Amino acid sequence: METLNFLTKNKASEIRENFGSPAYVYSESALKKNASSALSFPNKFGLTVRYAMKACSNASILRLFDKDGIHIDASSGFEVHRAIRAGISPEKISLSSQEFPEDFVDLFEKGIHFNACSLSMIEKFGKVFPEESFGLRINPGVGSGGSKKTNVGGPSSSFGIWHEQISEAKLLIEKYKLKVVRIHTHIGSGSDPKVWEEVAKSSIDLLRHFPDATYLNLGGGFKVARMSDEPQTNLKNIGKSIRDALSVFHQESGRKIHLEIEPGTFLVANACSLLTTVKDIVTTGNNGYSFLKLNTGLTEIMRPALYGAQHPIIILSEKESRNSRNYIVVGHCCESGDLITTAQNEPDSLEPRELSEADIGDICIIEGVGAYCSSMCAKNYNSFPEAPELLICENGDLKLIRKRQTLEQIIQNEIQI
Repeated sequence: METLNFLTKNKASEIRENFGSPAYVYSESALKKNASSALSFPNKFGLTVRYAMKACSNASILRLFDKDGIHIDASSGFEVHRAIRAGISPEKISLSSQEFPEDFVDLFEKGIHFNACSLSMIEKFGKVFPEESFGLRINPGVGSGGSKKTNVGGPSSSFGIWHEQISEAKLLIEKYKLKVVRIHTHIGSGSDPKVWEEVAKSSIDLLRHFPDATYLNLGGGFKVARMSDEPQTNLKNIGKSIRDALSVFHQESGRKIHLEIEPGTFLVANACSLLTTVKDIVTTGNNGYSFLKLNTGLTEIMRPALYGAQHPIIILSEKESRNSRNYIVVGHCCESGDLITTAQNEPDSLEPRELSEADIGDICIIEGVGAYCSSMCAKNYNSFPEAPELLICENGDLKLIRKRQTLEQIIQNEIQI
C-alpha cells in the first residue's frame, strides 16, 4: 500500500480541525526542491524554466516559483492577467494559447512573449504588429502522453502549426515582415521520455527553417511517478543528449540556442495532498463492491474520471491495528462517473484498491494532486464550494493561501428575473 508524501497523521488532524475538509495542502519544501531540479536541466547556452501555470494557478505558488527564478508559461490571456496580478513581471510571461485573446494588443505591449499556435494567429499578429519578433509553436507530427487525452502532438492534435505547413507559415511571415526568434514544440503530458527526447532532437532541425531563431522551447510533459510503481523522467539524463545536440547545431550553424522548458506536473504534482474525509461506506453484496464515499470528487480531482489517472490513497484510521480491504473509492457528486479508483487509463472501468480498513469519519489522503486538480475540476458541481488551499512552509508554519468558498460566492453573479 502507498505511503504519505509529506503530511503526518497529527498534521492532517490539525488541518481538518482548523480548516475542515476537503482541503489541498502544499509543501513549500517539495515545491522548492522540484524547482531546483528543473533549474538544473542540462544546457549549453542558457536555460529558462517556465512554469506551466495551468497546472496550478494559485498566486502564492506563482510567487514562490518567481522568487526561485522560474518564469511563466500561460495558456490564455486570462492566465497572463492572473500572473501579472500575482506580481509576475510581463517580460517573464510567455503566451501559447488555443485562443487569440481579445485584448492581445494590450498584453503584448506590456512586454509578454508570444508563440503563434496556428496560421491564423500569425495573420492576426502580423496585422497588429508587423515587423515584430515572435515565436512559432509547431506540431512536430509525433505525440506522446499518459493517455490519448494528454497527447498534444501528432495528427490527432489541434495544438500548434502542423509541420507540413511551415512553407505556408513562411509566406505569412514574409508578408508581414515578421521575425521568428523562438521555436516551440510540446508533445503531451506524462509523455514517454524516449519519445520526448527524440522529438526534442528533431525540433532542433526546425530551427534550420528560421535563421533568426535563437530560442528553442521544448515544452514540458515530463513523466512524474505519483504511484510507487510508476517510472519517472530523469531530467538530467534526457537533458544531456539535448545539450549535446545543441552543441553540434552550434558547430554547424554558429547559432547559440537558448533552451526553454515548460514543466507543470513535474513542479507541483507530488508537492500537494488532498485531505478528505470518509463520509459513508456502502456495499453491493458478495458479487459487488465495497464503496468508500469521500467528501471530495470531481469538484477537486477530475483526473481519474477524465483520464483513468492513478493517485495514491491512504486511510488514516484511529484503530491501532488495521486489516486491509478492497474498496472502490468514489466522490460526493451525484454523478456515476465520479470515480477515484478507476482502471489505469480506463476512466469508465472500476478498479478495487487495497486500502487499510476504513470507518466513517476517518481521514483519507489522496496524493499527487498538485497538478491539474485545483485548477482543473468540476467547480461548484452540485453546488459544492471550492476547497481551501494551504501551504506548509519550510519552517513548519501553516498558511492559508485560498479560503474555502461560500455559497454566497457561488451565486453572487446570478441575476434573478
